[in-house]
This record gives sequence, C-alpha cells and structure tokens, in this order.
Amino acid sequence: MTTWTPRALASEAQRYGGALWRVVETQHTASTLRLTDTLEQQLALEQILEDSKPPLPASVAGLHYLLATPFRYRPPGGSRFREPFESGVWYGAEALRTALAEKSYWRLRFLLDSPATPDLKPVPHTAFRVLVQTDVALDLTAPPLVRDRERWTSRTDYTATQALAAAARGASIELIRYESVRDPLRAACAAALVARVFGRNRPAALQTWFLAAARARVRCVSSARGGQTWEFTAGQLGAAAG
Repeated sequence: MTTWTPRALASEAQRYGGALWRVVETQHTASTLRLTDTLEQQLALEQILEDSKPPLPASVAGLHYLLATPFRYRPPGGSRFREPFESGVWYGAEALRTALAEKSYWRLRFLLDSPATPDLKPVPHTAFRVLVQTDVALDLTAPPLVRDRERWTSRTDYTATQALAAAARGASIELIRYESVRDPLRAACAAALVARVFGRNRPAALQTWFLAAARARVRCVSSARGGQTWEFTAGQLGAAAG
C-alpha cells in the first residue's frame, strides 16, 4: 500500500527529459534460420512466431520494437513498478553502467534460482540509448517523495512501488525516476509507464556486450576493441542464493 494518492502525486509532477540506456539480450533472426532449409521456410516460421504473440497496442504502433516490446506483454510475474498481468513498463537507466548492473542482476537471479544450472557462458546483449521527454514525471529521489526512500529501494519487496505506480497511472503520470538498487553507485533509473515519452525517437548508440554469470559475480565485456569491462558481485547486485 501507499499513502500517496493520485491527487497528491499529480501535484508533484514535473518535467523530465534526457537519454536512457537499456540492455536486452540480442535477438538473432539466425535462430530460426538454423531450423529451416529455405528462406521461404524461415520467413514462414518467423511469421508463425509473430502471429503467436499478443497484438501490439495501438499506443506503440510504428514504434521501434526495442521500445514497443515491453508494452506488448502482461507477464504473470510482477516487476518494481508493474503488478502481475498489468500493462508493460519500459525500464531504462541514466548511465550505461547502471543498465548493465540491472541486467546483470537478472542473469544472476536466473542462475541462483536454478541450482543445477552451470555457470552461464558469455551471451551477447544489445545496449542502446533513447531520448525521452515528458511534462508529467515523478522523481522518487527528490523531496517530498524521497522521504519514503526506504520503501522505494527495497531489493526484494515491490509492494510499495507497485502501489505507487498504480496511483501514478491514476494521476496520468508518464514516467517515474528512481534510485537503482543494483548499481553499486546507486545511480538513477526511470520507468516509462507509457510509450508517449519516446515521441518519434529511435534507439541510438547500439553496442554489443557479452555477459557471463557465475554465482559469485557477473562480468560484462564490450565487444568493441579495447572496450570497457564491468564486473558486479552478487553482494553488489543484492542477489543471494535461495
């Protein structure tokens, strides 16, 4: 539950604009190519897979798939600002390192929740940046909302943030800025509640990163020659076995 009502949140709405990073597992058309003998078969299989997915909401029509996909599904598992089976939320981070830390947590979480699974070998991921802009955003890192920081920054309990997001939707809030609990530096992330914040912007600065997860740490390595490397321990990510 939250004590913040839609009316109270509407009074705290402010402008937000800037670039956000997101990291997703790289999608390869070649994965279906390996299952078929001809281009026609491969295209047919791709169409079957597309037809099996939920239809794209009208609000994301024409939007690049890297921006539209989170709004397409209503997963049974909840997330920080989305209750189970609720409409999608697009999550991004103000720094690339933060986006990698957030993705690393879920790679490690999968490993820890599967005791018999061996360490995860390096898997290619796509990091990209997109500009967002809205006049109706909330900032949980600034007064007065920061007074409930302890509730917003729980690493395991999303009850308060999910309730806040529900009230925010009632106030027509479009984006929530919040503190990352996975990035060791606690930099800021943002949850886009609607696709309108993207305008007509498209993903930019696409990069390939390889993420390798062991139970003690996750290593992120850029594919660029002489590129950066980041490593996050399970303790830094807030992940524990069991």
